[in-house]
Amino acid sequence: MDSRTVLKEMLYKKGAEAYLYLEEWYGRRVIIKRRVSKTYRVQELDEKLRKDRTIKEARLLSDARKAGVPTPMIYSIDLENSTIIMDFIQGSQVKTLIQTMNEQDKKKLFTHIGILIGQLHNSGIVHGDLTTSNMILQDSKVYFVDFGLGDYSNGVEDQGVDLHLMNRALQSTHYAYAESGFKAVLEGYKKTMDKSDEVIERMYEIEKRGRYHKER
Repeated sequence: MDSRTVLKEMLYKKGAEAYLYLEEWYGRRVIIKRRVSKTYRVQELDEKLRKDRTIKEARLLSDARKAGVPTPMIYSIDLENSTIIMDFIQGSQVKTLIQTMNEQDKKKLFTHIGILIGQLHNSGIVHGDLTTSNMILQDSKVYFVDFGLGDYSNGVEDQGVDLHLMNRALQSTHYAYAESGFKAVLEGYKKTMDKSDEVIERMYEIEKRGRYHKER
């Protein structure tokens, strides 16, 4: 079974590196993620990059799930076409839910998100794009999706950057709730991340570096 068995695809979302298609595949609703070719790259390099990144993302999704973080189930990988077929998570983006939730429910949700990020980092995975657009709530579970920028790292710097990007995403998308929301994220993070204090301290250092460069 591979992506060639899919007869028709409906474009769901366009990204810089990949297109997502929504389809029914052997009776299941699935997302087909296909990395697109970049004409400005040498063909051999382009094919290798797309293949390697497809393999890495599939592994990250699988390993994140093993670490206790809900992610889409992978059904098939087609390396020839740099394609992953995975479960379609039928739920709501956290990004849209926040606007309708009361303060108590927001705090509970963001604390839980922090717990999941801690589990990721504790297992040596950085997501690379921790935004509320890449988190989907389905049946009281928060699924992390789109590990296209993810990597394997136990480095405090990489994990600090991951948290920093989450903080920046909240400030740009949920400004009114950013401060209290990120505080809840850190509370949850401390519950599951063994070296949370070290990573959080590094995150603040990274934030200061960014401010310093802006002021220069």
